[in-house]
Amino acid sequence: MNQYPMTAKGAEMLREELNELKSVKRPQIIQSIAEAREHGDLKENAEYHAAREQQSFCEGRIQDIEGKLSNAQIIDVTKIPNNGKVIFGATVTIINVDSDEETTYRIVGDDEADIKNNLISVNSPIARGLIGKEEDDIVTIQTPAGTVEYEVSQVEYI
Repeated sequence: MNQYPMTAKGAEMLREELNELKSVKRPQIIQSIAEAREHGDLKENAEYHAAREQQSFCEGRIQDIEGKLSNAQIIDVTKIPNNGKVIFGATVTIINVDSDEETTYRIVGDDEADIKNNLISVNSPIARGLIGKEEDDIVTIQTPAGTVEYEVSQVEYI
């Protein structure tokens, strides 16, 4: 089976969601189904059908998270000595060569990616272009807006 990279923080967040689903959501849904059954005819009982749909979604998400965690290759970048290279889990500050705009990204797994929080997927074009580079390297990355040159300003393993 393929292993998927995941940061320690991302794995912890998935474990917390899994725990929430199993210990809080699942019992709530079971209670909702029991209450809806008491209302009588199940064919025309919208509450019952809604609760069953919630149950199906919840169980699917539980299986999805368990599958991801079982195939996760958890990488804790804080335990790796910083040699200045951009690797999975690193926090990278880059400067757009043309506009001098500075941006900081953290390279994370697909499930953790959140561009609003500057968490980019290891499979994104920017991350693929940055992996293996070192501080002060110039990187040319093909973006939807065209080719952009960035300078790697800082690499942190935090």
